[in-house]
Amino acid sequence: MSITDIKEMSIIERIHAMELLWDSLCDDEQSIDSPEWHETILNARKQKLDSGEAKFLTLDEVRLRYQK
Repeated sequence: MSITDIKEMSIIERIHAMELLWDSLCDDEQSIDSPEWHETILNARKQKLDSGEAKFLTLDEVRLRYQK
């Protein structure tokens, strides 16, 4: 399958193919190690939470922020 073949699919067909691909990865018994930078970001976020510096936004606040 090529990118041209994919582009010829309808959006519904592409979404369905993506879901099937994702499901096949979830069922795979091989694990994929997360990159080191994932741990770095998670640790920084946890530190913000623990220190009380973290700010939580409602879904409406997030939408407003990204509509600009």
